[in-house]
Amino acid sequence: MHAFVDSMGRIVIIIGVQWGDEGKGKLVDAIAEYYDVVVRWAGGTNAGHTIWYNGRKYVFHLIPSGLLHPCTIGVIGNGTVVDLPYLVEEMESLEALGLDVFSRIKISLRAHLVFQYHQKIDAELERLKGKAKIGTTLKGIGPTYMDKISRRGIQVGALLEPDFLLQQIEENCAFYMKRFPGLNLDPKAEFERLMAVRNKILPLLADTSRYLHAAMQSGKKILFEGAQAFHLDVDHGTYPFVTSSSISTGGVCTGTGLPPQAITGVIGIAKAYCTRVGEGPFPSELLGEIGEKLQKIGAEFGATTGRPRRCGWFDAVVVKRSIEVNGINSLNLTKLDVLTGLHEVKVLVTYLGKDGKPLYEIPYTPQAQKEMTAEYITLPGWSEDLSDIRRFEDLPENAQKYVNFLERVIGCPILVIGVGPDRKDLIFR
Repeated sequence: MHAFVDSMGRIVIIIGVQWGDEGKGKLVDAIAEYYDVVVRWAGGTNAGHTIWYNGRKYVFHLIPSGLLHPCTIGVIGNGTVVDLPYLVEEMESLEALGLDVFSRIKISLRAHLVFQYHQKIDAELERLKGKAKIGTTLKGIGPTYMDKISRRGIQVGALLEPDFLLQQIEENCAFYMKRFPGLNLDPKAEFERLMAVRNKILPLLADTSRYLHAAMQSGKKILFEGAQAFHLDVDHGTYPFVTSSSISTGGVCTGTGLPPQAITGVIGIAKAYCTRVGEGPFPSELLGEIGEKLQKIGAEFGATTGRPRRCGWFDAVVVKRSIEVNGINSLNLTKLDVLTGLHEVKVLVTYLGKDGKPLYEIPYTPQAQKEMTAEYITLPGWSEDLSDIRRFEDLPENAQKYVNFLERVIGCPILVIGVGPDRKDLIFR
């Protein structure tokens, strides 16, 4: 592990390369002890990172999952959106499990606040879309970013001036009750909900961009923990079935204030198969028995919502696109053990359009998506248990062939392989 961490340099990004739920939190947890700071740069409580350690399950949403290590500082950057009462609840639940969290969290003054009225708007927008709904987590994330972009958002820094904060809340509630006549919003209740946690939050507020620059200049090591994944990126994902923030490596710079030249390494995370939550195109989706088997064995249910995840074969086109745009240096392949017991495994290697020509990403329009076809390569499966294996050479021959084939088809080295849920269940090549 030391050699792998050293090869990535001091400022490293971990990013999902499929549609999320790849197991980013597990790698963050596994290597965070070698870093001084772990940072979230986008999204909010719509993320869910599940960590198993010493037989105990820890679920992180907005708090960086590297905080299982006692000396790590967690930063919630300006690109995030924060439901403060929910965040306090998350911190208190982790403190109840024995983690010292409150003394190790810094929240950007420029992050935007998520209110309960955002959640009501989220639900109303989904209802109005009917069959065209996105399938959001209904956590109010999209409406909060909508307010941010329309310059109606309320930043965390408003907590420093309660009168100003209340005025902003009242104006927003009045605006939305005119726009959605059926909504009954209570600005006073929203304000009091924040005031109830204000004293716990004030010591955590910081100019996190300045903090990160100072940490970088003093030689500290910084790890950026992605939420969701690249193909849910608002610019590069399968729009409109995406999240509302920039999940890409470029989002790290805008979401934290760190310059691009500071980044020394980018690690991509991919499952040995594919999953997707909610609506949207999924070319390699398995609708029958094998998909159900992967869902059951892989425990493919959302850490945030509990929703079942759609399952499919590994999609090399999706992963190659992520590697190309994000400048990924190496890949962590997770859940290889879930494929154990399958007679054969398939890899989606090519998309073909209606004219038979290769496509390099999922087409933009629903009609083109229906007309495209996918080409697969079939490889032999394996039946051996992988859970206690810690060297690549000790994997079953067919498992080794599968990993080596993926490396060739995506054009990126796979240096870490997950063979179980615990932080120790990793093979470093």
